Amino acid sequence: MIKRKLLLALSGLALAASMSVQAQVKIGVMASSTGPIAFVGIPQKNAVALLPKKIGEYSIEYLVFDDASDPTQSVQLTKKLLGENKIDALIGPSGSGNAMGVLAFMAEGQTPMLAPVGTSAVVLPMDDKKRWVFKTHPNDDVISEGVVAAMTKRGVKTVGFIGRNDPYGENWYKTFAPMAEKAGIKIVANERYNQQDTSVVAQALKLIAAKPDAIFVAGVAADAALPHAQLTDSGYKGPIFQTHGAASGAFIKIGGKKVEGALIVGPLLAVPNEIPDSFPTKKITLDMVNSYEKQFGSPPPIFAAGTYDAGLLLIRAIPEAGKKGKPGTQEFRTALRDALEGTKEMLASQGVITMTAKDHSGFDHRGRVLMTVKDGKFAMVHD
Repeated sequence: MIKRKLLLALSGLALAASMSVQAQVKIGVMASSTGPIAFVGIPQKNAVALLPKKIGEYSIEYLVFDDASDPTQSVQLTKKLLGENKIDALIGPSGSGNAMGVLAFMAEGQTPMLAPVGTSAVVLPMDDKKRWVFKTHPNDDVISEGVVAAMTKRGVKTVGFIGRNDPYGENWYKTFAPMAEKAGIKIVANERYNQQDTSVVAQALKLIAAKPDAIFVAGVAADAALPHAQLTDSGYKGPIFQTHGAASGAFIKIGGKKVEGALIVGPLLAVPNEIPDSFPTKKITLDMVNSYEKQFGSPPPIFAAGTYDAGLLLIRAIPEAGKKGKPGTQEFRTALRDALEGTKEMLASQGVITMTAKDHSGFDHRGRVLMTVKDGKFAMVHD
């Protein structure tokens, strides 16, 4: 009898241990915390500390890797995470180019990818590969609508465009150009620059020579400050608009007084002390900002929000997926993809998310605001 009870007890312990293992969800995180885009990857990696370690009955394990900003390493790590670690989902990679390079592998592995990147090209146009990807920043069209509206309100009829010579800049031009045309705004100059450039004076002079009413820069953080500053140095006096990619302290740090007056359509988290009570996401945005600042001693760049909102999406989706499969199985990963696509009216730090089969970003206008740089800080424009 004693032996039987001992066997039953051991069997129960084994079953409990087995259930514990089965209830563990593995989330890969790929953040470029070293290399040229470390300014993006470091806050993304930092934000992992704010993500939940338990969701419902499931414990969550985050497997964090640095791809050193190298697209080749992004692919190698993706294969490792899928093959060896058997992750249930991936948050990352950091760069737009890196993310584009791993799409096919995530689709082949039939594993959801939550991409905290700028370019909408990771989810548009939708196809069999991109259906496994969910972008955790607003799509360019959401921000572009705000930019065009601000230009129209200021009587802009002609604009010069300068964007990064990469998927971010190219997708921005493809998004902005038809919207501007529809609003009666003509693009009179179209230039590009590289992230590593130290001078864009030639492009700045071409833009100024076209005599536009305004200039629009599609850059990210510090590199967005370069064309802005050199346009100012070259004597341009008109308004200069920026994408949400410029809503970073690095933009102000590098640009200094030369970027004062910049007009940026970006997220509420850049102006946490000015968020109106009418915004439904105010509490979540402030929770994110305060938690990050308490943990790391500085306000979160926009890049941290992509990781944070990926966590919020998983909080909703993982329990739903668990109804159809166990973590570590294809049934669970497929159900997780379906649950992410089924997200409706979810409040996030950057706005409200409603996914559809065709829209795997899902943010609407409720998280964007028009900002300017005033006295070395971001400030809301009230008009």
